[in-house]
Amino acid sequence: MTLTLQSTKTLHNGVEMPRLGLGVYKMTNPEESINAMTVALKVGYQAIDTASLYGNEREVGEAVRASGIKREKLFITTKVWNSDQGYDQTLRAFESSLEKLGFDYVDLYLTHWPVKELFTETYRAIERLYDEKLIRATGVSNHNQHHLEKILAKANIKPMVNQIELNPRLTQYDLRTFCADNHIAVTSWSPLARGGLLDEPSLIRMGMKYSKTPAQIIIRWHLQHGLTVIPKSVTPERIVSNADVFNFELSFEDMKNIDSLNLNERTGADPDNFESRF
Repeated sequence: MTLTLQSTKTLHNGVEMPRLGLGVYKMTNPEESINAMTVALKVGYQAIDTASLYGNEREVGEAVRASGIKREKLFITTKVWNSDQGYDQTLRAFESSLEKLGFDYVDLYLTHWPVKELFTETYRAIERLYDEKLIRATGVSNHNQHHLEKILAKANIKPMVNQIELNPRLTQYDLRTFCADNHIAVTSWSPLARGGLLDEPSLIRMGMKYSKTPAQIIIRWHLQHGLTVIPKSVTPERIVSNADVFNFELSFEDMKNIDSLNLNERTGADPDNFESRF
């Protein structure tokens, strides 16, 4: 599989989504956040994943404008938070996000979590934003199969992306298969299990074999599975290192060995029982 930092995944409407992006969750210090994004854009990252919850949409906009890179060359994702869900509320929340970003459009807009009784109406609002060409792609985050089935039963435009917690300890094979069958791209958040996999002995040994770090091995695993992936870091050296994954390829056997680390173990909330967490 020949991949580069500029490689993209074609969504079912033809939009090209970068396979590797920068996640900016918990980047709360404005100066540190802008510096991290600036480093990523200079290295060649073409995607930034934010959300209204993260409180750094303004910084994303500032970093993009300061980069000198044409807006259309980048792929920006943001999300509607749980307390803003519902049809009208989502439309208002999007206006707020767009104002903070300082953009004319967003590339991908996601429902952050499937709030009961609201997530289908939230997605209906996202469809309207797509029809009005304010977003280039529609999607959801943290949706299990039954959530997606409810949306698909009503949607005029099926979601193009489902962003879920996914890493070698939580491979989500069944959900990935359902998404693939329905032409829904999968993006991995917490791709390194919040650092919990970096001392895994088998990944350390594999890193020695390929002269790579465990983090690089894991990111490459995501990419070779056809996933898009958004590792988060504010450390410039780590941002650069996370992108240095295009000069090697994991063997079939090593991919299977990493798959076998699955424990169905989450570091975040369960989409079927999350509302008490927020």
